[in-house]
Amino acid sequence: MFTGLVSAVGTVVSVSGAGDLRRIVIRAPYDPATIALGASIACAGPCLTAVSVEPAEGGCSFAVDAAAETLARTTVGSWAAGTRINLERSLKIGDELGGHLVTGHVDGVAEIVARETVTTGAWGPSERFTLRAPVALAKFIAEKGSVCLDGTSLTVNSVADDLFSVLLIPHTLQVTTWGERRDGDRLNLEVDLIARYAARLTEARAG
Repeated sequence: MFTGLVSAVGTVVSVSGAGDLRRIVIRAPYDPATIALGASIACAGPCLTAVSVEPAEGGCSFAVDAAAETLARTTVGSWAAGTRINLERSLKIGDELGGHLVTGHVDGVAEIVARETVTTGAWGPSERFTLRAPVALAKFIAEKGSVCLDGTSLTVNSVADDLFSVLLIPHTLQVTTWGERRDGDRLNLEVDLIARYAARLTEARAG
């Protein structure tokens, strides 16, 4: 489990393999001694397993494998050397839950359709992003509810059909990859866990 609070930004070093299995090496500022083989790390949203870990300048390099389901549902298949991704280590019992409960099981991909500056202050601008959700997932997104986009826990500001908006404060823009995001960019979307199960129970009762 995760919280959607990004702890570091990593950079893809290499991608190997083809078809339904890719091995991706990511450089991160984490202490390699703290990452066990088999550890779960949220990489731009998807929960991926560390299959190797090595020391590297400024931290470590760890490798993950992405299989067919991940490649089909997320943006992982488009990653290449140099791609920057939000990272989060898995939640430990007793950790502060500052975002919302995130599983790392991405539901689909949302697309940015607009970015606008809302305010500009001493710490930088705040930006509003409007995104289009896949039609099948739009019903799970509610105003003032939570979504996870590229591994970041965010509050939904508005919803209109399959469009929804989120607001990014200067700090988040600076410590995640959101500052680089532009119209047309695709992001990994995980809908709120409670909304997903509530909808499933409603469907089951109706059936």
